[in-house]
Amino acid sequence: MRCVFRYGETACFCVFPEGLLSCSSHGRLCATSTSISQRNNSSSANLKVDHDQTTGVAVMHMQSPPVNSLSLDFLTEICITLDKLEMDKGCRGLIITSSQPKVFCAGLDILEMYGKSPERCGEFWKAVQEMWLKLYGSNMVTIAAINGSSPAGGCLMSITCDYRIMADNPRYSIGLNETKLGIVAPFWFKETMVNTVGHRNTETSLALGLLYKPAEALSIGLVDQLVPEDQVLSVATQTMTKWLAIPEHARQITKSMMRKSTIEKLRSNREADIQNFVNFITKESIQKSLRMYMEMLKQKKA
Repeated sequence: MRCVFRYGETACFCVFPEGLLSCSSHGRLCATSTSISQRNNSSSANLKVDHDQTTGVAVMHMQSPPVNSLSLDFLTEICITLDKLEMDKGCRGLIITSSQPKVFCAGLDILEMYGKSPERCGEFWKAVQEMWLKLYGSNMVTIAAINGSSPAGGCLMSITCDYRIMADNPRYSIGLNETKLGIVAPFWFKETMVNTVGHRNTETSLALGLLYKPAEALSIGLVDQLVPEDQVLSVATQTMTKWLAIPEHARQITKSMMRKSTIEKLRSNREADIQNFVNFITKESIQKSLRMYMEMLKQKKA
């Protein structure tokens, strides 16, 4: 089947078909203080956060089975968690990783785009925007500890971070591969990629819908470091200390200077971007293609 998508982002159309059929249940996180361990730990069905108050570093473990698909509920949960950590003056750094085997994040949940009302689709896309805005503009040091494949929306989440450490496993891949499915990545996906790997690498990557193996991703700067799979989190923790050693005001101002124009471009075009997505995804031809694709996935799983 050939898809005919022209706008938006449907990450779960690729590498992890089973992720397309997963759904998250929303839960609000409540931090509890434990003076003995000096940690604030919070958890829900889909997200676990360990905040070490001694170091000022929080680790956010995505654990939405089977492949951390980004549903509206899961995106909302992530955004609530990011808000809480951002407001916590004791939290200076955030490491994002996965508790699911072999996958960091498989991207957007297709069920959020099929058979939904325009209002629901708009709410979903606004949540995708919100997740990006909160991560890309965060005052915290953010490190992606990529311990599995990270296509499309998962790649977007990774490249919002200040630094990316990926498991050196040739079975894993990362990239924005929308065009292979007839999809055009929104401008803010594209500009985040340009800011990460440069114009020419982005042009080639997006035009061909490339998914990179870890060594290839390192070679173009899509990730910053490769380490053995069992060391991803420990190396991320070590790397965080280097970033936190920089005077905070200087680091935050520099980050804002580098990213402000991209962030402001989306902020000033959010409603138009949402409407473009809704107009596209609710077309009868697109809904038909989504249905055909899901049927194909079910046949593969049978």
